[in-house]
Amino acid sequence: MKTLKDVISLKFKTSESEGVIFHGEGQQGDYITLELKKAKLVLNLNLGSNQLGSIFGHTSVTTGSLLDDHHWHSIIIERHGRNINLTLDRHMQHFRTNGEFDYLDLDYEITFGGMPFSGKPSSNSRKNFKGCMESINYNGNNITDLAKRKKLEPSNVGNLSFSCVEPHTVPVFFNATSYLEVPGRPSQDLFSVSFFFRTWNPNGLLLFSNFAEDLGNVEIDINEGKVSVHINVTHVKKNRIDISS
Repeated sequence: MKTLKDVISLKFKTSESEGVIFHGEGQQGDYITLELKKAKLVLNLNLGSNQLGSIFGHTSVTTGSLLDDHHWHSIIIERHGRNINLTLDRHMQHFRTNGEFDYLDLDYEITFGGMPFSGKPSSNSRKNFKGCMESINYNGNNITDLAKRKKLEPSNVGNLSFSCVEPHTVPVFFNATSYLEVPGRPSQDLFSVSFFFRTWNPNGLLLFSNFAEDLGNVEIDINEGKVSVHINVTHVKKNRIDISS
């Protein structure tokens, strides 16, 4: 396909922070890749570069944040030549691509949910998308519906299920006064804890526990946006350990 205009739209939800949502490339060096990186949406686009290096067409635009929240997010990419409108959840960003070319020349396959291994370093380091997509529309073609009815030829549909599995994890919301207290484990010399958290607040106590027999305590908190671990041990000369990240 060699197009002057493109309209690509879809909805997705995921709890993963990395993953290729959509990819297409051509023999002339043109490509378009939409992916999640560090829970942000990144669109990489190249309408062509020349071999002399005087025309550099690679363009990269980043939008959004915290998109791995397992909520539905909508994306619309509208391209007319070098003019692009990228809309994420009704927030539109307009930009122009680098280079001097107007046509997107994709004569290899287009893939959703990942990219084929091409031997290039860029394809090897990218993760496939893990999550749900719906309402995939590419230049007027309802890809979701065509894939479900097996009307895409040729196509390779690998391990797709046409339903969206909800995650088993249950989040807990804490306000400024709430807390969760759980029983400790007596007679054990190992303390181990793990959890995911998300907050807009730069300060707050995440975890506190006293050790048995007045041996000290452990505290995990956020201080000015950094996570700090404080371990106080009584009856020892160097009685405090502080770790910050």
